[in-house]
Amino acid sequence: MAAPKKNQFWKNRTTHGRDLLFSTGEILWEECSKYFNWCDANPWWRNEPIKGGSNAGKIIKVSNARPYSLSGLCSYLDVSENYWHSFKKNKKLSEDILLIIARVERIIDTQQFEGAAVGAFRENIIARKLGLIEKQEITGKDGGPIQVGKPSDIDFSKLTKEEKLAIWNARKTETPDKPDNE
Repeated sequence: MAAPKKNQFWKNRTTHGRDLLFSTGEILWEECSKYFNWCDANPWWRNEPIKGGSNAGKIIKVSNARPYSLSGLCSYLDVSENYWHSFKKNKKLSEDILLIIARVERIIDTQQFEGAAVGAFRENIIARKLGLIEKQEITGKDGGPIQVGKPSDIDFSKLTKEEKLAIWNARKTETPDKPDNE
């Protein structure tokens, strides 16, 4: 049955809108800690062949640390990343919740960075995820920048060996042909 027209039931509400999922920093920290513990207790497994000895070629399972991620945290908490970002921007949040949000994001970034630094995670993937890039400027004989287009656009015969190697090393995509070593 529908509410009667021109009703004033809305005036009886004590609050308006949905309650926050995490009303205190303590609750938020507890839930995020559960995610971190779950990641640590549930590593990724990969198959790797034994490289030498009498068991060479035998496949063994090797555990890999599971990187913490904001998307993984949001999945674990059953919220969207948009919810996390809008929750973070909420002006009415208490200082303790804002501190926990900053701590959680710092823990995620630190674990990803340190995992990449020791080789547990792929360095290039984590660097991109964290926004870390290494820029390299290549200059020609005259000191000006070399325009790098498609490999077919480059006349390698006019470049020095060092310029060829610099272009080859700076390319982000793999190409089937290496420059000749003139």
